[in-house]
Amino acid sequence: MKNERSGVADAPAAVVEPEILARTFRFAVEVTRLGVELDLAGGMGRVLAAQLVRAATSVGSMIEEAQAAESRPDFISKMSIGLKEARETHYRLRILAEAGLKPSTRVTALIAEADELRRILAAIIRSARNGRQR
Repeated sequence: MKNERSGVADAPAAVVEPEILARTFRFAVEVTRLGVELDLAGGMGRVLAAQLVRAATSVGSMIEEAQAAESRPDFISKMSIGLKEARETHYRLRILAEAGLKPSTRVTALIAEADELRRILAAIIRSARNGRQR
């Protein structure tokens, strides 16, 4: 695809490994299940549930969209949005745990997974910015 400004063809968009697609999907499903429990419990948990599920499901959806990116900059942009959503999810999960709204090893495991996803996405973005395929 040609860059409109320079007239030079952009490098093809990067592609992520299937494992990260599967992993972000599983993460979204687990957070959604947690969101259902929080919603049923009512109160502040219900408020956090909606925000948490929106952010967690956006992580994987942005990575899916990045697979159809029209250019490397488009890929980086979509992956960067996914990273922002992963950061937000991590933050909201920490609030949930710290506030004691859903204390469990499950929430702790989701916090760890959100942290790991943030690190993976940041590495993919760095690689794409440096022109390396991941």
